[in-house]
Amino acid sequence: MAVLSSWLRSPRAENLRQRLLHAFALRADQQDLTADDLALLERIAEAIVARRMAAPATLFLESLGPMNFLGSQALHFLAPLVECVFNSSELAQVARLLERRDSLHRLTAFIEAKVTAPMGAPAR
Repeated sequence: MAVLSSWLRSPRAENLRQRLLHAFALRADQQDLTADDLALLERIAEAIVARRMAAPATLFLESLGPMNFLGSQALHFLAPLVECVFNSSELAQVARLLERRDSLHRLTAFIEAKVTAPMGAPAR
């Protein structure tokens, strides 16, 4: 008992305790989206609304929410193939955005804002 008690107060045990405290924590220190990120999300939302695909896209994005990180990793994996069709910098930016939990919610909000905006008025 004394050995266990002394080990629990050792720096090694404290280091292990600190690492375990944050082992499954979500990153709260994420920075806000940049202006380029917001512009890309808005362009995607405009393309979706222009094709009148707002409802299916919103449904798809809401159902994809829990797996957005897996989607970002798939984009990184398939990047050599997909870069033949899409711009590589925007592809990397989309993959980086998919790693964030809030990006799909932000895209959904952009789509909904563009759908509900009066005809001819700019979306907020």
